[in-house]
Amino acid sequence: MSSRRHLLKQGAALSLAGPLSALAQGRAPTTLVLGDQAGGLRALFEASRALEGAPFQYRWANFQGAAPLFEAQRSAAVDTAVAGDLPVLAAAVGRTPLKIVATRVGKPEALGIVVQPDSPLRRVADLRGQSVVVSSARGSISQYQLYGALEEAGVKREEVNLRFVLPTDAAAAFASRQIDAWAIFDPYYAIALQQGGRILRDGRGINTALAFITASESALADAAKRAAIADFLQRLGRAGEWAKANAEAYAKVYAELTRLPLETSRTITARAAVTGRPVSEADIVALQAVADRSARDGILPLRVDVRAITDTRVWKPAA
Repeated sequence: MSSRRHLLKQGAALSLAGPLSALAQGRAPTTLVLGDQAGGLRALFEASRALEGAPFQYRWANFQGAAPLFEAQRSAAVDTAVAGDLPVLAAAVGRTPLKIVATRVGKPEALGIVVQPDSPLRRVADLRGQSVVVSSARGSISQYQLYGALEEAGVKREEVNLRFVLPTDAAAAFASRQIDAWAIFDPYYAIALQQGGRILRDGRGINTALAFITASESALADAAKRAAIADFLQRLGRAGEWAKANAEAYAKVYAELTRLPLETSRTITARAAVTGRPVSEADIVALQAVADRSARDGILPLRVDVRAITDTRVWKPAA
């Protein structure tokens, strides 16, 4: 597990690519810094080769969760970021200058609450009076999942002791049985289950399974970067189509990059948010519902106007 934790830990996983056409014309090519979580987006692009021939240079910056990724976007260290619905809203509340520019669609069973195999906790109601570790930070999809599960089970949030721990630290603690109940997302969720963890409740019926690509406002204000981001998003769509048509090849590349067992990688990639598309009106409505509920439940300190943080002009639907 040490090699896996090393790969998944926050840090930059950098690669450069891009044509020399701009240099031939006497100007420096545009470079995008593509923010990623746990290597998932990079694996998709490397497997599909969708960035080959891109008219811009790029490098990957990899983080273990949304919170540190959006810290990087807030400080203009990355141009784009990928995250689930609630972390995007939390970043907006935290005054990260971003716009949602694309939607990704996954499966809600890609996250959940996992317990030790021999845990006496058999149902969500058993969490009353217990401690639950949530990854990665306040405003995560795991917190939203947990709160939804507690409400469904009739358990008040104040009846559960929450601890917020970054995924790699929580993964090590769960593996050493220092944590009994853990609200977490893939790939850490799948790894915990592979190690014998038991599902208490997954995200079906609670989470939207929507994720989003955000771009920093400074990058969008730069004409060259905006054009590069638009091209990147088109390639995102093609990468997703390739992954759906080549599931086994995608899983193998993911396994190679993450050093996870192939069977675990198959599980992760089969339910990952690979489909990329322009933001639709239905996406805005769905995310607004999450924003409203999160403000109601105190997950977010205020209501976010989703339409105000969305730019549908960067990637427009095909006519």
